Amino acid sequence: MFKNILTPIFSKKQQKPKATTEQEYYRELEIDVLARTIFGEARGEPIEGMEAVACVVLNRVRISEEKGRYWWGNGIIGVCQKPYQFSCWNRNDPSYQRLINVREDNIYFASALRIARRAVIGALKDVTKGATHYHADYVDPYWARGEEPVKIIGRHLFYKLVEV
Repeated sequence: MFKNILTPIFSKKQQKPKATTEQEYYRELEIDVLARTIFGEARGEPIEGMEAVACVVLNRVRISEEKGRYWWGNGIIGVCQKPYQFSCWNRNDPSYQRLINVREDNIYFASALRIARRAVIGALKDVTKGATHYHADYVDPYWARGEEPVKIIGRHLFYKLVEV
């Protein structure tokens, strides 16, 4: 069911990362998966909105590291590709094919890659005030009912639902 979850998703025309060690290769893979998540979730948002999606991923990673593990996955790739957490990775989502086929010459994906690189090296400021969840303003998820957003950026509402 979750076949190819951790398989690199480089399109045929896109070069694979030029990593010299396993650690460098894994970092490039994290950047790619995070950039695709940002692209899939926020490509129509302003840069701050794209950064905010990256911040939610990083906040979840930080919490899972501090708690030892957490239900939404561990590490950037595990958090991004946890089934049904970021809808762009759901194979039945209309964005999925766009997400796996996008190339670096797409201006929104190029922006997502720049944001993901900054996020992975720890150079991205958390613009979400520690948010762990978000949703678009045109949906009403059950988990957001009765909760107060900590930040609204573009069409996304951000929530801090887990404290550490």
